[in-house]
Amino acid sequence: MARRGILLLNMGGPNNLDEVELFLRNMFADPAILPMHPWLRRMIGKRIVKKRLHEAQENYRQLGGKSPLTDITDALAAKVEALTGISTLPAMRYVPPFAREALATMQQEGIDEIVCFPMYPHYSTTTTESSWQDLQAQCAAMGYAPTLHLVEPYYADPVYIEILIDRIRKASEGIDTAEYALILSAHGLPLSIIEAGDPYQEHVEQSVVAIREALDQAGMPFASIQLAYQSKVGNAAWLEPNLADLLRQPNRLKVMILPLSFTIDNSETLYELNIEHRLIADKLGYGDYRVVSCPNDEDDFAQFVAGKIDAL
Repeated sequence: MARRGILLLNMGGPNNLDEVELFLRNMFADPAILPMHPWLRRMIGKRIVKKRLHEAQENYRQLGGKSPLTDITDALAAKVEALTGISTLPAMRYVPPFAREALATMQQEGIDEIVCFPMYPHYSTTTTESSWQDLQAQCAAMGYAPTLHLVEPYYADPVYIEILIDRIRKASEGIDTAEYALILSAHGLPLSIIEAGDPYQEHVEQSVVAIREALDQAGMPFASIQLAYQSKVGNAAWLEPNLADLLRQPNRLKVMILPLSFTIDNSETLYELNIEHRLIADKLGYGDYRVVSCPNDEDDFAQFVAGKIDAL
C-alpha cells in the first residue's frame, strides 16, 4: 500500500526582512509571472526588484518584520495532519520552506504518493500551475518519482463558500449588513495573461455568483455586492475594476472587504487591505471600513482540506 503525504502549495511570504529581496527576485524570475524571453525577464526582473525592494521592506516592517503566511500555514498543516494521519508539509514557491525541502523530507520518509492542495482557490498559470510545474521539476532533479495528485480548484465548492460566508458573518457581528457595500477583492492579473487563456477571471466571477447566492440563502443582505481587483503593478492593462479606484468613488460610506483569492492572510490582506486601502477610506470619511479574515488555520478550513484529501 502506498504511503501518502500532503503538500500545501503557496507562493510563500518573507520570514524576515532579509528575505524580502529573495521573495521578489524569485517571483520576478518566474516565467509564469513575467512570460517573456529569459534574458529580457532577467533584465526587467532586476529593475522591478530594485524599484520595489525598499517599499516592500517597509510594508513588512509594519507587519512586524515578516509575513504571517508561513506560521499560519504551519499551524494549518499540523491540523490537517492530525485530522488525516498523513504527513503534511507546506511547499512555498518563492521563499523557504521551498518545495524541494518538503520533497526531501518526504523522500526520506519513504512517501511514494503525494496529494498537493493548492492554497489558491482559483486556478491560474501564475499560481497553481507555477507551483505544480516547480514541484514536478524538483522531483525530476532529485530523482524522486512519487505519484502526484493535484486537488482541483475549489472556488465554488459549496463547503468552501460556506466557510467564506461564516467569515463574513463573523465580521458582521453588531452591524446591519444592509447598510454596507460588500466588495469581493481578488488579486489582479495583467489582461495579457487572461487573453493568453488563463481561466482565473472566469473562476473568480463564478466565485462571486456562488457567494451572492449563499448570502441570499443565509438572509444576509448587503446594500451592494461588487467584484474588484487589487495589487496592480506597472502600467500594463490589468483586470478591472481596480479596488483603490472603487473605494475613491463610493456609493456608500460603509464597506466590508472580502479577500476573495487568498486562503491565508498575508501582506496583500493585512497591509494592502487593512492599512493602505484603509487610508483611502479614512481620507474620504468612511463611516466604517472592515476587512474579512481569510480562512487561515481555523478548524472548518482544516476540515475542508482534510475532506478534499480523503476524497481522492
